[in-house]
Amino acid sequence: NKYQAKSVIVNPKINDVDVFTIISNKKNAFVNFLKIKSGSIVQAQTLELNKKLNETDEQLLRLAIIELRKRFNSNSKKIYCSHYIETISENLCVTIPKAGDKKKLVDLSLRNAKSMFLNKKQQEINNLNRQKNTHVLERLQKDLRLKNIPKHIECFDNSNTQGESPVAACVVFKNGKASKKDYRHFNIKTVTGINDFASMEEIVFRRYKRLLKENIELPNLIVIDGGRGQLNAALKSLNKLNLKEKIPIIGIAKRLEEIYFPNEKIPLYLDKRSESLRLIQRLRDESHRFGITHH
Repeated sequence: NKYQAKSVIVNPKINDVDVFTIISNKKNAFVNFLKIKSGSIVQAQTLELNKKLNETDEQLLRLAIIELRKRFNSNSKKIYCSHYIETISENLCVTIPKAGDKKKLVDLSLRNAKSMFLNKKQQEINNLNRQKNTHVLERLQKDLRLKNIPKHIECFDNSNTQGESPVAACVVFKNGKASKKDYRHFNIKTVTGINDFASMEEIVFRRYKRLLKENIELPNLIVIDGGRGQLNAALKSLNKLNLKEKIPIIGIAKRLEEIYFPNEKIPLYLDKRSESLRLIQRLRDESHRFGITHH
């Protein structure tokens, strides 16, 4: 009884009817099929069709009806449609409902078709974004002279409130996007007073000591918010953990956005419009924002 109550969406007298609707763009069409018995949906399917010629929605819908009825062995004598189609056979009654419960079924089917259409569109956008992120990461690999594409980047920042309550933050980007579930806050434990260098050394050591202990994947690149001093402090911790040669690390200074490398006196200045610098800045700004929220 509970199932029937949830399943009945229109007049229970509507029995043994097929509902077909279509929505399309220049490349694709999406046809939704609903099998109705006693006012309940007993079968549902959305079919995607690729347009090869200048087919109309009516032509595509007619082909889809034949295909789907054959696939689901439907022998219904009534069909409700969103578009007018030529008669498929003499035994079929095809109508386009204009109002009432029959129209509600057609509207529901159209929403299903539209839902798949929007999902497909979002999937295409996601694919483009992934391609774009891959391009940016490849550019960053080239600009920073990295051996591997930096698919996993971690950025550290120290923060304090007017010289008190020192804390730190680590943000994680995977495939060029923020992975917020991997973010971490740190309370400074071993440093007395405000000492950015010592604080950076502490949090980097704590972070990667734990990753090694728990056998968690290490990043492809570490970004330190700060110049030469902060970078050298982080390097001390990587040395202690024997990770100096295993993880590339850079520092970014706020004033001129120069990039510092270990054992190199002259910093790198990336084009202000470059995608590589923008990604590094996003990491730096996000670590700063995340650290401030911890106060």
